[in-house]
Amino acid sequence: MSTTIPERMRAGQWTSTSGGVENNLRVNTSAALPKNAAKLPADHTLVRVAYSTPNPIDWKLADTLPFIFSKPATPCLDYSGQVVATRNSALKPGDFVFGKTEPPVCGALGEYVVVGKAGCAPLPKAVSLKDAACVGVVGLTAYQCIIPFVKPGDKIFINGGSGGTGVFGIQIAKALGCHVTTTCSGPNVELCKSLGADEVIDYKTNDVLSALTRSGKQYDLIVDNVFATPELYWNAHKYLKPSGRFVTIAGQPTLYFLVETLKVFLWPSFLGGGQRKFSFVTANTKVDHYEKIAAWMAEGKVKAVIEKEFELEEAGKAFAHLKTGRTRGKVLIRVAKQEPSRS
Repeated sequence: MSTTIPERMRAGQWTSTSGGVENNLRVNTSAALPKNAAKLPADHTLVRVAYSTPNPIDWKLADTLPFIFSKPATPCLDYSGQVVATRNSALKPGDFVFGKTEPPVCGALGEYVVVGKAGCAPLPKAVSLKDAACVGVVGLTAYQCIIPFVKPGDKIFINGGSGGTGVFGIQIAKALGCHVTTTCSGPNVELCKSLGADEVIDYKTNDVLSALTRSGKQYDLIVDNVFATPELYWNAHKYLKPSGRFVTIAGQPTLYFLVETLKVFLWPSFLGGGQRKFSFVTANTKVDHYEKIAAWMAEGKVKAVIEKEFELEEAGKAFAHLKTGRTRGKVLIRVAKQEPSRS
């Protein structure tokens, strides 16, 4: 491949998030290349981006903490693409890679991005660039919510099975050999079953807390991808084994969420607080975790679920759709004008 690096690039960028980042994203056809693109730091890689996918963290940070970003800001952490130049000894120019950048740098909604070693994994030939772009934050988060806490044969309850993290969580749990119960709304029940869920609770027609209590099942792990309120945790002793753990990834940058989360951590069980171990998990970028997920994808055990695809010029629409909170799997944004050939 050509290693010529242009002086400018196309990128979806914002300078203000007043009214929501989705209403402020514009394509800059002469955006500056990432800092350090011409002189890469040790172990870093310059990637020509093919696809990116937005995550809730992308809009939550932009909308609530816009001052932490340099302007104009290029959002998105997740990417797939091709190596242009690298100081990572495990890679070479021309290799296809995927992973994520780190906030608040972000930058994956531009044609070029600089990525550290932990967030840049080789892409197996059997996995498409589109599917790989979806792994970034949600695939890694799902992996790290499940793998450390269970073993084959364990029972897992996943609250929120049809969103980005949920669809990966169901499949990773099944790849590990676990029994999976999950929740979703009625239209997504068949999707969750098709991903391997053994039992699905339609939260539109069932009270989830009551359904769990009535079932009599004792789970080894609960992963709450929703965490709208802590009620599932306060009552977890009814359906989570004493040795089990309650894990959540969700959260809102609000005073209510902060107060409720502090209660979970600080309110002792003898005063009516939670009676099970609680963990709040955020994705810790690790290349070997990406490699394991990619291997499962190559084997057909894990796949991406892409609800909609958008062009770079439509990035605002992609963010608006994500903000509805009703996304099935992921929304995909094509950053490159053309997908690079992998022949």
